[in-house]
Amino acid sequence: MLEDKFRHYINDHALVKPDDRILLTVSGGVDSMVMLDLFVAAGYRVGVAHCNFQLRGEESDEDEVLVETRAAGYGVPFYNKRFDTQHEMEITGDSVQIAARQLRYEWFRQLSDAHGYDAVAIAHHADDSIETFFINLMRGTGLKGLTGIHKVNGRIIRPLLFASRREILDYAVAHRIPYREDSSNRSTKYLRNKIRLGIIPLLRGINPNFTELMGANISRLTDAQLFIDRCIESIHDQAVTTSTDGIATIDPSRIDPKLPLNYVIYELMSAGYGFKGDVTDDLFEALRRNATGRRFYSKGYFACIDRGRIVVAPITDDDPCETELPETAHKAYCGNHILTIEHTDIDNIDSLRQPANVALLDADRLQWPLRLRRWHEGDAFVPFGLTASKKVSDFLINEKVSLPEKKRQFVLLNGEEIVWVVGRRIDDRYKITAKTENILKLRCEEL
Repeated sequence: MLEDKFRHYINDHALVKPDDRILLTVSGGVDSMVMLDLFVAAGYRVGVAHCNFQLRGEESDEDEVLVETRAAGYGVPFYNKRFDTQHEMEITGDSVQIAARQLRYEWFRQLSDAHGYDAVAIAHHADDSIETFFINLMRGTGLKGLTGIHKVNGRIIRPLLFASRREILDYAVAHRIPYREDSSNRSTKYLRNKIRLGIIPLLRGINPNFTELMGANISRLTDAQLFIDRCIESIHDQAVTTSTDGIATIDPSRIDPKLPLNYVIYELMSAGYGFKGDVTDDLFEALRRNATGRRFYSKGYFACIDRGRIVVAPITDDDPCETELPETAHKAYCGNHILTIEHTDIDNIDSLRQPANVALLDADRLQWPLRLRRWHEGDAFVPFGLTASKKVSDFLINEKVSLPEKKRQFVLLNGEEIVWVVGRRIDDRYKITAKTENILKLRCEEL
């Protein structure tokens, strides 16, 4: 029975103690509504927190009513907050998913501190963890990205990771638990839904025990990652020195030569400083060639090669984050975005109408290497469709770009001319014309 498995899972992994107070995050969906019922039935002291992000009109309001009514029926404290998510996105420049995540987790922290909750329970289940595995696999990841969703992260616990979506639905039906279905869950616009609705049913058709099998696989991968983490900690103590101003130096000569150096460098750079795999691949190649001076960027740090060592430092607000793009480059990073680069010709372009995050440039007008950097005061370009030059600062104001977004804005340069205000507008002088034969296609996407 799900009730017994729930109790055993909590006890076996020591997620909470019997006298703990637990804040349950309940959206109104079947997973969180079942979690609420299981905690109440098990006799834990709980409260219910519900977030209304006001993104789905009446649907959001009806979710709120259902959760409040259910909490009252159980006689447990209910906390509700309506967020102006659109305003948060305008202020921070974040996507809706990131903005909503930051809002809710900060509120959960505040509620826990104010009302004395020892843990915050999130209703992720086994299928969610499997979907995360495939999302990371398809985007490209190291072993850590294949370990699914963790059962504990600080005060956050996930007490349903043992249960499949099918088990949760069956429990809801058997116990007549009301719940609401988010209409966006049926949309295949999102990668998670494509995996949930398309790929996983196919795999489950091949092996009916797919969920249990993947749970065991993820558990083994998690154990392997824990082992690696301990080894990397030991290597870090031997090979990395950090100055009082936060600048770290990695000395490869202090790493056991029998170990795969490129993988060790990846683990050190990704775990400690947020560098992505393909960036660390390029960095390792630069280290191998002793390419002193070249810079590599993650969201919060830059790294460079200095006399056979890797120097890593935090990015400051006045750091230009400048990097060169050779003609052979396929990817580059700018802040929390990735730039993909493709050389093609006019015959391979279906339409010249592209979204703002895609740029089509006349490749024959470009001189390599190009340069990618943050915009500077005084920068100017000729926005597509216009004939006169315009300051980038004025362009960003007209586009109603938030202050945090302005600080993170990058530009792509050909020599000293801006060819693209990245993710927003190309320069009219580099547009595709009837004479264009070769095209540089650039796509900017959030990490």
